[in-house]
Amino acid sequence: MKAVVMNKVGGTEVMEFVERPDPAAAPGHVLVEIAAAGVNFMDIGVRQGMAWREIPNPKVLGVEGVGRVLTVGEGVNDLGAGDRVAWVYAPGSYAKYHSIPATSLVKVPDAIDDRTAASVMMQGLTASHFATDFYPVQPGDTALIHAAAGGVGLLLTQIIRLRGGRVIGRVSSDDKIAIAKEAGAEHVIVDTEGRFADEVLRLTDGRGVDVVYDGSGPATFKGSLEALRRSGTFCWYGPVLGGPGPLDIMSLPKSIKIGYATFFDHIHTPELLRVRTHQLFRWIEDGSLKVSIGGTYPLADAARAHADMESRVTTGKLLLIP
Repeated sequence: MKAVVMNKVGGTEVMEFVERPDPAAAPGHVLVEIAAAGVNFMDIGVRQGMAWREIPNPKVLGVEGVGRVLTVGEGVNDLGAGDRVAWVYAPGSYAKYHSIPATSLVKVPDAIDDRTAASVMMQGLTASHFATDFYPVQPGDTALIHAAAGGVGLLLTQIIRLRGGRVIGRVSSDDKIAIAKEAGAEHVIVDTEGRFADEVLRLTDGRGVDVVYDGSGPATFKGSLEALRRSGTFCWYGPVLGGPGPLDIMSLPKSIKIGYATFFDHIHTPELLRVRTHQLFRWIEDGSLKVSIGGTYPLADAARAHADMESRVTTGKLLLIP
């Protein structure tokens, strides 16, 4: 089968489109023919050596996707050949075929196409975790969302609106304003230098926002602190762009609460994975949640997809098609 591997830690030049042996369904696993694989900042982090260090190179990149079951391994009783399935974390998803633990899979409703399903798994579950578990948004709350035109930002905006909240979005260029507003952002700030806090305070009559969702790296950390109300919540994510450095907890202002949010805490059992995913699917089916696909690439062009994502010029979800 064809797959995309990284040969060593580095830039996109370490990625290679190669021939690999076809996998078989191991016990407890399902062999899936992949229809679409999601591209995530997590994949870039792996390529840069931030994760999967224990897995020897060359290794197949990618964790997320959708496909159709070909065969099932011993002990699998709830899935069968022909079922359409999606997953959020199965290392090695940049490939034509993959043997995936059955407990990592969810069935995809007939009404949802492959590309939509592949686009909502990691980013949709991440956004759901941020707005329901990490900080349960209440009617009337105001949130500041960084990278509001990105895959997570667009879904998070919609989920916050579904919960009765308001959104101030921050984007990096004027051409991203429209898509952020279409998702439901009430105000959109264009900023590339971390100078957004004064505008956020103006828009909130000096009060500040109830919650900040910041995956934009160290450049925005100080401004996010300043944009919060007293006892507001700071949701930090996105390790690929780096952290803020050591923090003196006694120097944090305004009695704020700060934490690092990971979506695995939202779906730490197979049962929760299915519950949370089915909620996303229901929202898509009834039109409450719209998924924006910003680009599709042949699997052979995975390196170009990585480069485009790293450039921060893309919007919505990026997909690879085997």
